[in-house]
Amino acid sequence: MLELLRELCALRGVSGEEDQVRRYLTDRLAPRAEELDLRSMEVDALGNLIVVKGGRRPARRRLLLAAHMDEVGVIVTGVTDGGFLRFDFVGGVDRRVAIGKPVELGPDRVPGVIGLKAIHLVDREEEERVPKTDSLYIDIGAPDRAAALRLVSPGDCGTFVCAPEPFGDGLFKARAIDDRVGCAVLLRLLEEELDTEVTFAFTVQEEVGTRGALGAAFSVRPETALVLETTTAADLPGVEAHKRVCRVGGGPVISLVDSGTLYDRELFDTLRDLARQEGLPWQTKELIAGGNDARAIQRRGTGARVCALSAPVRYLHAPAGVVSLADCEGMLKLARLFIGAWARQWEGESAE
Repeated sequence: MLELLRELCALRGVSGEEDQVRRYLTDRLAPRAEELDLRSMEVDALGNLIVVKGGRRPARRRLLLAAHMDEVGVIVTGVTDGGFLRFDFVGGVDRRVAIGKPVELGPDRVPGVIGLKAIHLVDREEEERVPKTDSLYIDIGAPDRAAALRLVSPGDCGTFVCAPEPFGDGLFKARAIDDRVGCAVLLRLLEEELDTEVTFAFTVQEEVGTRGALGAAFSVRPETALVLETTTAADLPGVEAHKRVCRVGGGPVISLVDSGTLYDRELFDTLRDLARQEGLPWQTKELIAGGNDARAIQRRGTGARVCALSAPVRYLHAPAGVVSLADCEGMLKLARLFIGAWARQWEGESAE
């Protein structure tokens, strides 16, 4: 899992520009399609990569496993006469932690730094407010507008800069952990033998409104979906226990409810019982927060039953996130068990 996360988190994939991630996945899977019993692998109009994989038992109902490829970032919106870049955030980036952070912009990965008015010019009132995005800029070292436009153009997207690497006691830091963890779990499952046929969706544009998942859900039409995600953990100094949401190292989060979805209770019970039977650590959220592709999948057409497994991540949507490698492995084990339980549920029923 470690080396796979290193490779996935090194790829750039701001919402709407997931090409690098999708290419990595297809290059890894396509040459082994026959060996892995991949029955189809398609990219839809939005850019979702949808893969159907066979299994030991025939498919009785449609089961979808989904994770999103995109990450938060920035997009250039204009250039000042002095050569500084105006920009906006793509996805829900916390402005408090963006100031002074390095970014890479456009296909040439032009280096820049997010800047703000000098501290000695800030009045007392401004010190107490989180700066608005329109007061920030990106400095790429250009002396004027013309020089800046030779390097970047309005519409260019950028990612934060953070080397993906392990640290501490079994932890891993990187940008784009949300949701390359889910992508890693899906990829590992695709490279295993499964108990039944499963459809996998690597979705796009989750960070800007779960847009890709909606299209994928309409084309796949699953009865049930398991979303593999990350979720915010606030297990930090000074945070009251009931506001920590979940804890890094406490096992994957099995979702009951979040800001976008009320999850299927029977599926929640299945995941919980599987974790208990196998002695796997797991947890729920102690505070209702966040959302993911499940809300789009649940509401497509006539609806779908949804559940979610998430890895707790500190500093979500920041230049660097922190996750436990054990939590990621726990997600993989529990997702594998869920597929097996799903296959056994429909034994004896005739195939559709």
